[in-house]
Amino acid sequence: MEGFLFYIELGLGHVLDINAYDHILFLAALALPFTFRLWKQILTLVTIFTVAHCLSLAFSVYEIVEVNVAWIEFLIPITILVTALFNVKEVVKKDTILNFKLQSAATAFFGLIHGFGFSNYFKMLMAGEDSKLNPLLGFATGIELSQIVIIIGVLLLAFLLVERLTLPKKYFVMGFSIIVILITLPMIYNTWPG
Repeated sequence: MEGFLFYIELGLGHVLDINAYDHILFLAALALPFTFRLWKQILTLVTIFTVAHCLSLAFSVYEIVEVNVAWIEFLIPITILVTALFNVKEVVKKDTILNFKLQSAATAFFGLIHGFGFSNYFKMLMAGEDSKLNPLLGFATGIELSQIVIIIGVLLLAFLLVERLTLPKKYFVMGFSIIVILITLPMIYNTWPG
């Protein structure tokens, strides 16, 4: 059980590490179009992301798939950029809720990419483990819990600015999506594998 708790903490730390803010940026961009009234949809997307993230970790740990880490490090900020650009596109279309099926598929694909970004480190941690399933489940639990914390934070910010201070939702989504894009562009430039 102690090992399981270690991997929960590792999952929590992986997402909430302010020095590795790519995960936080992705989740923020994902959550921006949502409100507390749509909590089931955003929770579904976060769970899809977690499952895909852990699936790519499992592919890596069980050596089913090997990936080029340089390309994964480049693709992670691309997923953030695309998510923020989807938000901007939807605001311009005057509809801040994306097609949910498309968003679910994109979130699953992006979760796979993000999971491969952490896979080498995770494989090193698991080198001494007899069972690989418990660490994966513990890590997935930690990821899910920390992602829910971030999503609640974004929803609280939206509630404060949109519901209480009556900032039009389109400005909230557009403004914060642009901030995410501006933070992400240097990440893309700095991780270009060429």
